[in-house]
Amino acid sequence: MATPAPHDEQARFDAVIAADEKIEPRDWMPEKYRRNLVRQISQHAHSEVVGQLPEGNWITRAPSLRRKAILLAKVQDEAGHGLYLYSAAETLGTSREEMLDDLLEGRAKYASIFNYPTLSWADVGAIGWLVDGAAIVNQISLCRTSYGPYARAMVRICKEESFHQRQGYEIMQTLAQGSPEQQAMAQDALDRWWWPTLMMFGPHDADSAHTQQSMQWKIKRQSNDELRQKFVDQTVEQAARIGLTIPDPELRWNEARGHYDFGEIDWDEFQRVLGGNGPCNRSRMRDRRRAHEDGAWVREAMLAHAEKHNRRAAGAAA
Repeated sequence: MATPAPHDEQARFDAVIAADEKIEPRDWMPEKYRRNLVRQISQHAHSEVVGQLPEGNWITRAPSLRRKAILLAKVQDEAGHGLYLYSAAETLGTSREEMLDDLLEGRAKYASIFNYPTLSWADVGAIGWLVDGAAIVNQISLCRTSYGPYARAMVRICKEESFHQRQGYEIMQTLAQGSPEQQAMAQDALDRWWWPTLMMFGPHDADSAHTQQSMQWKIKRQSNDELRQKFVDQTVEQAARIGLTIPDPELRWNEARGHYDFGEIDWDEFQRVLGGNGPCNRSRMRDRRRAHEDGAWVREAMLAHAEKHNRRAAGAAA
């Protein structure tokens, strides 16, 4: 059978995208599509792994055994999410070693939100409610992304993130209904995490380097600004329900638009944190590098075990 000409492959790819079907690992794809996916999926995986650090710091300090168990399960989930996503990226021809090297050597980015400190127990609640809530808004649309392995990984991740969001909201609700000191703690956490959470969705659509092309390829199904607006609309109501106040004096319902208007994000801060100059950028990468180095013996032992197993299998087959 003759090899299809490149224009035939491109036409087949375009037809699959237009039909809302999935591109699979063995399918032909434009190199720019592949590179765009590797960038997005690997950054997503890095964010899950680095995202363990702010909350992992609170496992031993959680206020009860129940809270410890729940938080430990959540941090373990985040490690699993990183595994799913690295595996999905590997189907595109990259290796986990390459992706991790890019992260540890500062060539790859991860979500800027994880470069902020967790100063109190309420921050664990704020991360679950706000950060994981924002992640769900973004990731639900990724369940319909055009690349099959990524879409399938997102289905399970979204189910687990939904648990994380409810866990965080329950912490904030408990604090908001507690003593004056606990109420102040919850409000302080909301005040500090609100704006960095809005930054998670990325720059305005007009300023985003990747949004337009990603939407044409249906890697992304909704734009940064659309997702951010959806998050604001649902979260304002959640805050009001437990008696907390969104820290935005410009926040108000716009009847004509059917959405909440909100203030302008400090994009200088966003760029500063993204560029490596946030409150915790250096400590996050230091801790990640140390964890990678400390785990070297485990990786070496697994490789040695796999080689021994393969030798035995080859000997039995001989």
